[in-house]
Amino acid sequence: MNLANQLTFLRVLLVPGFMYLLLSDLSYGQNGALIVFLVASITDFFDGYIARKYDMVTKFGKFMDPLADKLLVTAALICFVQMGQISSWVVVIILSREFIVSIFRAVAAADGIVIAASMWGKYKTVSQMVMIILILLNNRPFDMWHIPMDQIFIVIATALTIISGLDYILKNKQVLSETK
Repeated sequence: MNLANQLTFLRVLLVPGFMYLLLSDLSYGQNGALIVFLVASITDFFDGYIARKYDMVTKFGKFMDPLADKLLVTAALICFVQMGQISSWVVVIILSREFIVSIFRAVAAADGIVIAASMWGKYKTVSQMVMIILILLNNRPFDMWHIPMDQIFIVIATALTIISGLDYILKNKQVLSETK
């Protein structure tokens, strides 16, 4: 297993620790969860960078990298619903987009069509990561104007999730055509 894939696998392994810290009653739980999430997010950047730069792109990495991202984000969102920090309808929108795009990709792959990620998808991912970090920072006085940045990013991430899903389907609607 190359370094890029090891970083991806590490991200998967960090998910249970992140959840444990976030949901625990430990005095350092939320800070620990923030640190684990930041480490996992950094591995997301570096695994892709290393894989491309050093020609380490593998089928395992193509499968596991997006799965690791989805596991991490989904774990955070479900924990936030349990903690009352995000509305369940936001999580349903975000998870629905992920299911739709994943199934759409599988249908395309069955027909030998490879669909590349778009910039909207990248914006969506970054906005979701920032949203999660801001929610984790929620109880800290980090801005002098007391603007609820976590709430603003919930709206931004939800909007970009919808836009990226629609963009993905509209640009590739031929995948759903009845003829081959």
